[in-house]
Amino acid sequence: MFRRTLLPIPLAALLALAACGNDTVSPSASAPAAMVSAQDAVATATPIKHVVVIFGENVSFDHYFATYPQAANPVGEPQFTAAAGTPAVNNLSSNNLIATNPNALPTSPNTAGRTVGLVTILGLGLPAADLLPFRLDRSQANTASQNHAYAAEQLAYNNGAMDSFPLFTAAGSTIAGSTGAFATKGQVLGYFDGNTVTALWNYAQNFAMNQNAYTDTYGPSTPGALAVVSGQNNGVIVSGGTSANAIPDSTGGFTMIGDLDPTGDVCTIAAHSTVTGTMSSQNRNIGDLLNAKGLTWGGFMGGFNLQTVNPNGTTGCARSTFSQVLNATKTDYVQHHAWFQYYASTANLAHTRPSSTALIGSTDPLDNTATPVHHQYDTDDFFAAVKAGNYPSVSFLKAPAVEDGHPGNSDPIDEQAFVTKVVNFLEQQPDWKNTAVIVAYDDSDGWYDHRFKAPTSSSFDSTTAQSAGGKTVAGSDNLSGAGQCTAAGAVQPQGVNGGAVNGRCGPGTRTPFIVVSPWAKVNFVDDTPITQASVVRFIEDNWLGGQRLGGGSFDASAGSIMNLFDFAGAGKTPPLYLDPNLGTKLSAPPAI
Repeated sequence: MFRRTLLPIPLAALLALAACGNDTVSPSASAPAAMVSAQDAVATATPIKHVVVIFGENVSFDHYFATYPQAANPVGEPQFTAAAGTPAVNNLSSNNLIATNPNALPTSPNTAGRTVGLVTILGLGLPAADLLPFRLDRSQANTASQNHAYAAEQLAYNNGAMDSFPLFTAAGSTIAGSTGAFATKGQVLGYFDGNTVTALWNYAQNFAMNQNAYTDTYGPSTPGALAVVSGQNNGVIVSGGTSANAIPDSTGGFTMIGDLDPTGDVCTIAAHSTVTGTMSSQNRNIGDLLNAKGLTWGGFMGGFNLQTVNPNGTTGCARSTFSQVLNATKTDYVQHHAWFQYYASTANLAHTRPSSTALIGSTDPLDNTATPVHHQYDTDDFFAAVKAGNYPSVSFLKAPAVEDGHPGNSDPIDEQAFVTKVVNFLEQQPDWKNTAVIVAYDDSDGWYDHRFKAPTSSSFDSTTAQSAGGKTVAGSDNLSGAGQCTAAGAVQPQGVNGGAVNGRCGPGTRTPFIVVSPWAKVNFVDDTPITQASVVRFIEDNWLGGQRLGGGSFDASAGSIMNLFDFAGAGKTPPLYLDPNLGTKLSAPPAI
């Protein structure tokens, strides 16, 4: 199978080469034309021929950008100084929410247990000052994972009051010897600045960022993983029992609101997961549309290649990596983050290896066997394929768990190492000129964010019991009242079978969204409302003529990310090479 197409050599050149059997090419003969890859030859609506989605874990916008573009810059930490003319950002600092904050005041029914001066949170007495947002130092990069369940996040948002995070999504520090608010449930209000998430701040400075990006619905990783490839979390088929992670949708089906491992994945089986899930045949994801058009694409997961032996000797589903930041070793592959493993049409449940590097991203002959590849690979395969000149049109990347940003198994410093590795590598490729890298997230982890987007999609589950804030609530939906997640003008969304369904209330929580590309606007902050499904929409609009998935996918209603680009320009936004550990600018491209 050929991956590149050689453009025709002009007729005059062919005649000169053949004339009189002369072994010497005439000086007037035209040189052979440059080779153009099959991906570059595909017609696209924009100059972008390759999109790479780095899909991180569990970060709210304010958790990483609360004071952007102003960093504290303590001595001994990576320094950040904003460029002149940096746009204002809708964050904690610009809204005066660091010194005065609703989470420190008894303002709502959800905060009835509080007293002025001393706040009681789930039996833990905290001074009111400890419930104000505070800077997390680089030395505090190893945080606890907060409660980021569907019901808990709705309760924390409290119908837009945004005042109940310590009550419902908070988790204390897991680090021995922690002090102050970092050692309490007040940690949920903590934020990093440009001295820790330095790389992301530098990307925002030199490229484009959206400050109005949300998850498609409330809740944790799996609904977000499904949304970024399908715009849809309805239609799950539960295997092995029942789970509060998949709620009845009111039409006889189920909606995924929590984390279920994909049914049949060999690592799901190895983990002895008792309740798992897969998506019904009515569901389609962006991979299905790309396959139908014969376009190259792939889902690249850290730890997916079970044949690899890591430096520490681990292999198979137990592959693991040590982090100096965490001072711990974490398993690389996380089943419930594996977007395409939930769909029969795109699942590689046996983690079958591709036939060759040349076929990565393409339909593989093995796809007709009992153990198909189905475009699912390891992150290492992405680097190998691009180096070999086989750069897929569409690539979804998930870092090994220790570098995915998820608190508890990762941190912003290890996450930064992966993101900069990918971007530094791609910026040195011939096709950087037509590449767009999207850095987006699956959920907010329950971290405090001040900005609220009233639901446009409603849900009314009042029957599935959920745990939040140390107590049980009767139903999953609790944003605007018991059993309700709605607002004026909101409409209950359609499911895969056509009826109105529960479990899809959104938009949900605000998360970071950055585009790095020669075509990105420079030092630009966009306020266009977008969601995870906007990634699907961009791929559809650029490669598929605006074709939509249907079946209730939010791709049809998601905002566009086109305003982050300057396609009327020359596509000359210069590369930015960053230090993988510090996130600071390098004076020259690093070795790859």
